[in-house]
Amino acid sequence: MEIQQRIKKQLEERASERRIADIRIGLGYTAVMLQDGSTGLAGTPLRHVRHGCTVFDRMLPLTGANACDLLELLESKDPLETAAGLATANALSNIGRPGIDTGDVLDFVNLDETDHVGMVGNFAPLAGGIKNSGAGLTIFEQIESPEKGMLPAAKIPEVLPECSVCLLTATSIINHTFDSIIEFASDCRSVVLLGASTPLVPEVFAHTPVTCLSGVLVTRPGEILHIVSCGGGMRRFGGVISKVNMAVQN
Repeated sequence: MEIQQRIKKQLEERASERRIADIRIGLGYTAVMLQDGSTGLAGTPLRHVRHGCTVFDRMLPLTGANACDLLELLESKDPLETAAGLATANALSNIGRPGIDTGDVLDFVNLDETDHVGMVGNFAPLAGGIKNSGAGLTIFEQIESPEKGMLPAAKIPEVLPECSVCLLTATSIINHTFDSIIEFASDCRSVVLLGASTPLVPEVFAHTPVTCLSGVLVTRPGEILHIVSCGGGMRRFGGVISKVNMAVQN
């Protein structure tokens, strides 16, 4: 069962009792708000957006719809629809609950000079902390050839199995690459699913190499909708989200 199916299965009962209050598909992020104010985020996959003036084909309005209708989009082959489905999943799951830690994700991983980190997706703000720990760092990105210290994602099967720690972008769920990447991290001592798109549903990842979920809680829903609508991203989210970590029991 693919990760999108597992997330949907875990949350569909909860979704059946909720309705959509608002959805915004911004240039950086997609946001979904439920009628109780719970709000989730997912990255907008711009490189996969179709050309033309209509890029989201679902029948409108979506406001007032059952959350199950949007959660179903997790399994869409259109990454923009998958992002809307994942934002819905995060609205359902990324809420205050036991087991949430607000510390720095690098402290959670506890790096030292014996580690080599494979970072799938360029989380530039973390690079300095990784290097300060003494650990090695290899960054994988969607590029054709090595550039600026990064390797093409095509090198993941060759290089990631040699790493001791993997930081994996949660946008891998949106572009349907999570399942193909995660198998190459099976020997890592620590695997973190990272970013605002991360669903805080540890049960879904209990039988995968993932050991930590590092995502966000939206603390000021109205403001996040406005920021997303104006094309804002993480640099604009200060004060309206809280970054959190959750351990996954494998």
